[in-house]
Amino acid sequence: MSQADSRAKQLAILKQRKQLSVEEYLSGIRAGHKGTLSRAITLVESHKKAHHEFSREVIEACLPYTGNSVRIGITGVPGVGKSTFIEAFGEYVVNQGHKLAVLAIDPSSGVSKGSILGDKTRMEKLSTRPEVFIRPSPSQGSLGGVANATRESILLCEAAGYDVILIETVGVGQSETLVHSMVDFFLLLMLSGAGDELQGIKRGIMEMADTIVINKADGDNVRKAKMARREYANAIHLFPPAPSGWTPQVQICSSVENSGIKEVWDTIDSYVNHTKNNGYFDKLRSSQAKQHMLETVESFLRDSFFNSPGMNGLLQETTGLVEEGKVDAYTAAKKLVEAHNSLNRE
Repeated sequence: MSQADSRAKQLAILKQRKQLSVEEYLSGIRAGHKGTLSRAITLVESHKKAHHEFSREVIEACLPYTGNSVRIGITGVPGVGKSTFIEAFGEYVVNQGHKLAVLAIDPSSGVSKGSILGDKTRMEKLSTRPEVFIRPSPSQGSLGGVANATRESILLCEAAGYDVILIETVGVGQSETLVHSMVDFFLLLMLSGAGDELQGIKRGIMEMADTIVINKADGDNVRKAKMARREYANAIHLFPPAPSGWTPQVQICSSVENSGIKEVWDTIDSYVNHTKNNGYFDKLRSSQAKQHMLETVESFLRDSFFNSPGMNGLLQETTGLVEEGKVDAYTAAKKLVEAHNSLNRE
């Protein structure tokens, strides 16, 4: 089933069910009903205008109950063992008395728009825990769109009482920058024994990481993992100091043997205490909220421009002139924006 068919099926199910009021959504979410939470997230992800406006009301109703979680971004190259790590890490976190939500940004096919959405299958044990909520979100080729939906899903999960939220990304790339802009702590998973440890790793990704964890440090790979830890630790010391005042850590772990998992959680706990004590934690949350607002303004302006009925013909005509080389792109864009502003003043 393609992603479009899957989304259409979800929306059809929503229509068949009794439409919940904002108050019913709020009470169900606050009571920890996973079905109600899932329906709310489906509303947030919907592209229908009616669903979009209604989801805003649900989120506003939930806002007083948000903010009381630790938001953790987890990334790494494909094959690094993100799902296995999250299952082992999640089991440990839940056993410490926490409620865990896992929001996995899943890659969508650019051709079929299909998405793997297999996180519950890959995290079989974790998904059966009553304290755990797992929700994959297909990127559908638009990382900006899924980033907005994920930010709002975080708020809904917090309102439902989940105090640890993991956001798993598709891999090293643009999605990491987006996820970094919505979490408190950013964890980069790496492998050892895959050639030069620092080759192919963008400095920007490493600079974003609050901790680098070398996974699959078991069996014959333990020695290689320890060597990789030294290499990464040396590389990190060359970076400028982080604004958080935190010195990034490099650790090793084995998700299969559950070794090093406790130490990763202890590091996150230390980071949270450190940044709350020096004021950076709240400052970062405020900065992220402001950035989200500005990105949403840009999104509204873009939608207003491209969906304006009076602009459609002019846009096509101007695009043709640019493609033919009769008008340069800058001049064409300036005229289109002026025309759009003029239409809005009328």
